[in-house]
Amino acid sequence: MTEQQAIGSGFGHDSTADDVLAGIDLSGKLAVVTGGYSGLGLETTRALAKAGAHVVVPARRPDAAKEALSGIPGVEIDELDLGDLASVRAFADRFLASGRSIDIMIDNAAIMASPETRIGPGWEAQFATNHLGHFALVNRLWPAIAADSGARVVSVSSTGHRRSDIRWDDLHFEQGYDKWEAYGQAKTANVLFAVQLDALGKDSGVRAFALHPGGILTPLQRHLEREEMVGYGWIDADGNPLNPAFKSPEQGAATQVWAATSPKLEGLGGVFCEDCEIAEVSTDDSPGVRPYAIDRESAARLWTVSAELTGENAFR
Repeated sequence: MTEQQAIGSGFGHDSTADDVLAGIDLSGKLAVVTGGYSGLGLETTRALAKAGAHVVVPARRPDAAKEALSGIPGVEIDELDLGDLASVRAFADRFLASGRSIDIMIDNAAIMASPETRIGPGWEAQFATNHLGHFALVNRLWPAIAADSGARVVSVSSTGHRRSDIRWDDLHFEQGYDKWEAYGQAKTANVLFAVQLDALGKDSGVRAFALHPGGILTPLQRHLEREEMVGYGWIDADGNPLNPAFKSPEQGAATQVWAATSPKLEGLGGVFCEDCEIAEVSTDDSPGVRPYAIDRESAARLWTVSAELTGENAFR
């Protein structure tokens, strides 16, 4: 397993993306943020651009992205649908043709608890979009990422990973669908992806991190009925947040921005973070990461399976 030990970041649950970027100059750096025009992604884009980075936002809805990002300098929008491998390859090839390198890659876009949906060759949509789409994208973009020694890849997972390990015998829920188990498997896959990418990429100077951003009310909840969220104790009947542990979008974006930029993470990688810190391993209800999500053998196995499914593997 990876070394999951706190390093004394100086930040915590209430820190914002601007807090963790204070004093960090990203001028001349290029960041790619999937889904960087909504929810946490929008705040991540804003904070990185404010710190001087040029931010490329691949968007499934480019027109919506243009509207959301208007007024933020240093942002570039292109089209990308993570659920369509042809779209993933087209975006990546357009970017590679520009000859630029990538300093920061944040795999932020996601869907959550969606109704049963099949995409591509019948893949379950949450696993396909949240994991396989990003897997193919990063592997396709690898020449641009590896071109910059010191680049970081950040895989946005969730505490939802606790809902399911990888279902090796039924990855695509062909034997019965459960929206939360499907989300959990996809989020576990996000962590295992970072573990194996870090193992494969560190000799090139590229490190990878996974994280739980915290509980935040964003458009990620679009597939949930209000009554369902009331039942979970997330909001009241009028839609107002109830859970005191929930974060604002500015706080929710902090951990992924911290993982992407913190000098304290130099020489580290393949770890799961939360609240702007490396998380502890947890097997109960306390904060932290489940052992199965950082298991090196599982990470290597998932990489092999994902490469076979997508046809993409920069480390053949």
